[in-house]
Parts: sequence; C-alpha cells; structure tokens
Amino acid sequence: MLKIPRDINQKLMEHAQKEAPLEACGYLAEKDGEVVCHYELTNTDKSGEHFTMDPKEQFETVRDIREHNYKTSAVYHSHPETPARPSEEDIKLAYDAEISYVIISLLTREIKSFKIKNGEVSPEEIVLID
Repeated sequence: MLKIPRDINQKLMEHAQKEAPLEACGYLAEKDGEVVCHYELTNTDKSGEHFTMDPKEQFETVRDIREHNYKTSAVYHSHPETPARPSEEDIKLAYDAEISYVIISLLTREIKSFKIKNGEVSPEEIVLID
C-alpha cells in the first residue's frame, strides 16, 4: 500500500500535464510509511514513450532523501497517451523490487501504483491521505 497526501497526488498530475507531450519522471520519498515529498526530474530522453532521469538530478535527489532521513518509496513517470499500466519497457527496467512504480496516465487521468519483481507486475493500492 502506498500512502500519498492528496496535495502530492495532485502535484504528480500537474507535473505530468506540464511535461506533456513528453513523459514526466521523478521520485517519491516517504517517512514513517507515508509519502512526504516528490522530486521532479528531467526526462533526458525528451520522449513521450520512455524516460531516462538526469543522472546529476538523481544523485542530488538521493542525497536530499538521505539528508532528511527519508526513504525512496517510488519511481514515478507519466504516460501521456496510454493507460496507467507498466509497458514492456517499464517492466524490463524495473530495477528494485522493494520500491513502487507509479504511473500517471493523462489519457485516463488516473494515477496507479505497481510492484514489479522479476518481471511480475502486481497492482498496489494507493491510499490518499489528508
């Protein structure tokens, strides 16, 4: 289960809309089991079909997460023209079975979360909190 404050959930959708028609990407960080922060990163691929996070921004984000004693809880990205479900590429590139993979669909205006382990995709409940 991924617990996300409503305002951060809204910011994820806004980030996706701002970056369209490109895929938006970033990280979510948590403390005590709840998402407390989102980090918007640059999609260096400049593509609407896949993303690569800027390595310098990734390093800075990981450093900030550690400095605040947060935990990386999710990688997120948008699908500007497709539903919120992992693509074959998303599944292939899922590198950490412990974190969540959040997908924002501008087509269906949905945000969904998944766990991906050894190529197996499991939907994960998102609980919005105030």
